[in-house]
Amino acid sequence: MLDLFRQAKTEEIADLMRLQASGHVCTPWAGARPGFGSALTRSGSSGIIAEYKRASPSKGDINLGAPPRETCEGYARAGACALSILTETRYFKGRLDHLTETGHIGLPLLRKDFILHPLQVEATAATPASAILLIVRMFRTQDELAGLHARCLELGLEPVVEVFDERDLDRAKEIKSSIIQVNNRDLDTLQTDLNRCLTLVRRKEEGEIWIGASGISTPAHVRELKSAGLDGLLVGTALMKNPDPGHGLAGLTGEAS
Repeated sequence: MLDLFRQAKTEEIADLMRLQASGHVCTPWAGARPGFGSALTRSGSSGIIAEYKRASPSKGDINLGAPPRETCEGYARAGACALSILTETRYFKGRLDHLTETGHIGLPLLRKDFILHPLQVEATAATPASAILLIVRMFRTQDELAGLHARCLELGLEPVVEVFDERDLDRAKEIKSSIIQVNNRDLDTLQTDLNRCLTLVRRKEEGEIWIGASGISTPAHVRELKSAGLDGLLVGTALMKNPDPGHGLAGLTGEAS
């Protein structure tokens, strides 16, 4: 599955390289970038990263009619502490400018996409995003992963390093990732298993911020994962399949509180 995503990024990266060759420079965002990690760990935080996701490979079209601005404003009203914005176009039907459309809300934004090249990081830094997803398995060498992780930090973006298993986690810890996201989805079957989070979080160390993602859909899930030590929970499909995603989040956080 990740090979398909890697191939889907080929054209985007080529376009960015052509722009760079023609003299185009991405101007860094001049506004504030609210702290992403700190939003998850501050006192009283819901810990919920509400995701704007129009479609996915596992679910197909989810909610194509939900506008990013209004949806994310609803998430903010319902108590989200941060927002995850899917920007991948082919499989998730997102757009990079969804970050700009939701930046006014004031919550920290995570750009969720398949990031492989420094120019993608520079393009992200030109938006209001506070954080950017780096998936360990997308990088064939540790040097590539470490280099892009460092570039994110140089540009003022908090890298959220996603892992699926123990080996991925070893690689994340080797580059001293401070924000680690565990994806509960099996990439072969596309099924989810919360035990991935529950098992890997046992290796959480002081100073690390941990996020659980995929398959989180009930207040019981929220309680169980938070009790296990997860600082943040990224919830997307369970909210977006609701005609009013903000209302879906209110139900999740209200019952969990």
